[in-house]
Amino acid sequence: MAKLNQIIAVEKGVKSKSFQELTQAHQSLQKPALLAGISRTYQPKDEEGEQLPPESTRVQAQAEDILRTTATTLTRLFDVTATKDWANCSARADVVLEGRTLLADVPVTYLLFLEKQLTDLHTFVRKLPVLDASEAWSLDASTDAWKTDPVRTIRTKKVPRNHVKAEATEKHPAQVEVYYEDIPVGYWTTVKFSGALPARRVNELVERVEKLRQAVQFAREEANGTEVTDQRVGEAVFGYLFG
Repeated sequence: MAKLNQIIAVEKGVKSKSFQELTQAHQSLQKPALLAGISRTYQPKDEEGEQLPPESTRVQAQAEDILRTTATTLTRLFDVTATKDWANCSARADVVLEGRTLLADVPVTYLLFLEKQLTDLHTFVRKLPVLDASEAWSLDASTDAWKTDPVRTIRTKKVPRNHVKAEATEKHPAQVEVYYEDIPVGYWTTVKFSGALPARRVNELVERVEKLRQAVQFAREEANGTEVTDQRVGEAVFGYLFG
């Protein structure tokens, strides 16, 4: 008795072959010359007339034959797909994590969905924002955000100063150069806040998603190992359609 994973492996090839043969049958039926035949003979008016050989063209394609071939091809596809879909209704497995059943008796179709979602979630959590490692962060209960310790910095103001380069004389005024000096006028106290996550938290989330995805993959393989019962629906379908 075949297993579901074997039917899934076969289905793709059967689909491809059916599509090719159906396309070929369709193209043949659209060529009138293949379906047409003729037979004609020539008889001169009198015995002295020119004698011409008979001409004939045989019918190269029979529509009924093409219908039978098409039915045979598609019957295989219908049966394989039915076998897979019927089996999918009963193929189930548990998702087990570290010896504990997280999800019980899960249909294989849902396991496929879950695996796809976990792959997307893996990408999502890997790109979560991480706190700047160059800062020391602590959780602030009042804002529910991470914050740094206060850092005090000086605020300065530029004050102009005069520098006498040359004293005044009877003939020349004093030569004075203006420059600016930074004078402390106050202090800034800065606390940084962030809604990002600690690196350990992001790594923990990534690890959880990876573990669950692996457990789902294992469950899917187990479900796909379910033995299947061959379904025979194509003959009934095409017996009605082309019979």
